[in-house]
Amino acid sequence: MNPESEQKYLRSNVIIEPLVDRFYAWLYTVAPAQAAMNLANVQMPLLESYLHSPQVHIAASNNPELRGGYFVNIEESRAHEVATLVDAIKRDRADMLEFAAAVAEAEDLVRENAIGFDLSPLYPKLPAALHGLVELAYDTSNQPSVRFLEPLLYHSSVYDERRQSIQISLDDGVERPFILSTPRLPRPGVLDLAIPFRHPGLEALVRARVEPTTLAALREALELDDEQAALLETMLSDQPSLSPDRHITSGGRIRYFGHACLVLQTPEAAIVTDPFISTDNTKGGRYTLDDLPDFIDLVLITHGHQDHIVLETLLQLRGRVGKVVVPRTSRGNLVDPSMGLYMKHLGLPVVEVDDFDEIPFPGGTVMATPFLGEHADLDIRGKSTYAVRLAGASVFIGADSSGIDPTLYRYIREKVGKVDMAFLGMECDGAPLTWLYQGLITKPVSKKMSDSRKLSGSNAAQAAAITVKLGADEACIYAMGEECWQGHVMATTYTEDTYQLKQIDEFLAWCSEHGITGEHLLNQREWSW
Repeated sequence: MNPESEQKYLRSNVIIEPLVDRFYAWLYTVAPAQAAMNLANVQMPLLESYLHSPQVHIAASNNPELRGGYFVNIEESRAHEVATLVDAIKRDRADMLEFAAAVAEAEDLVRENAIGFDLSPLYPKLPAALHGLVELAYDTSNQPSVRFLEPLLYHSSVYDERRQSIQISLDDGVERPFILSTPRLPRPGVLDLAIPFRHPGLEALVRARVEPTTLAALREALELDDEQAALLETMLSDQPSLSPDRHITSGGRIRYFGHACLVLQTPEAAIVTDPFISTDNTKGGRYTLDDLPDFIDLVLITHGHQDHIVLETLLQLRGRVGKVVVPRTSRGNLVDPSMGLYMKHLGLPVVEVDDFDEIPFPGGTVMATPFLGEHADLDIRGKSTYAVRLAGASVFIGADSSGIDPTLYRYIREKVGKVDMAFLGMECDGAPLTWLYQGLITKPVSKKMSDSRKLSGSNAAQAAAITVKLGADEACIYAMGEECWQGHVMATTYTEDTYQLKQIDEFLAWCSEHGITGEHLLNQREWSW
């Protein structure tokens, strides 16, 4: 028999990293306007800084106190490859760089000239790169803004799928470089494919986790040459690695997969929240992609941060998902890109929800509920918590929302009823405004101002207020980047004296005093009934 025609499965520890211009891809580096701004204002200056002083970047990357900083962790002997990347971006992404400059120019134009009078004289003064792609408007406080016609941007030169590629490798348990700062250069034993994220061959590849295929079929689907096919063959196995208990036959089950990822199951359906799932199954003590049910009815995305709408994991689920549920955004706001458009252009089935929209699934329902805070006080509306009813239980998916106004949760309870379990994030001293949004800010903010506006979830008092208002009998606190396999995305370091951990301890003590089951989650957990 021809080896290429033998039945094969994708190995359990295959990593599929989505890249744009060699940088790890996430919402704000793929959505057109945000990608252009981040490319021009963050990624290019970062690469040029590295080329000026590679030793500084390498030393900083290896300093634990600077973990999560914007430093390029590439050995100096490969600096010439970074220089080649910079030249290619300047040449091939000129339209994106021009667009980013035009956005800054338009924002200045509006700030200086939109003072409450007719805006129509400003349209001819807009940079040519923005013509036909923006609308100028006032809000009811007479504050002007530039609104982007986001669907059109996906059909303009600002959105170029030739930026996109896939890097496929085997997870060896070694922490990958931080995703926001270090581009992925070619490496031995790593398969680089210059294909867009929506390429149908990717779906064929990831389906090989649950259904057998052949190397010949994958070679054709992914358009591989001989060398690429030989490398892909090392990533295939004769046997599937799926866990035998990935489905249930009665009752209900919730499994915690780490970070903010839950898998809620009945015999008829499966729901996954914020999928961010480990591929490395050699360490034990955590669920991996092998433990997912074969079909997932709904994927619930709470918000657009890189640790909650994880493209790397979502691509692994292509062809296995009924719908990806995302919160509806404000449409056209620079800091609030549409997750619906993003999913659509990645080839994933998507449905957008507003607060209190309800989506049925076999044997249960999901209701979208409001999400306060955690976005540095920016006008970001693309965020949602969820109330899930299944197998007689009511579960609140709180993600990183903040209890800054506890009264809100009284209204939520009126809509969803009493909650049995509440899952909450307590990263209550998050990163400052500019850590994540510096590329989109067109008017400088002071460090003092940035530091005052944190990407923070609930503290102990706020988490307690949410629990009381919802009537929850059990409150579970997500791990906050504490799982070792998430370092390349989270880059967090905690000690026993860390404020966030002390707040969690305070909340758990409050739970004990009030007869509520409280738990700080880590790595994996299962509840069955």
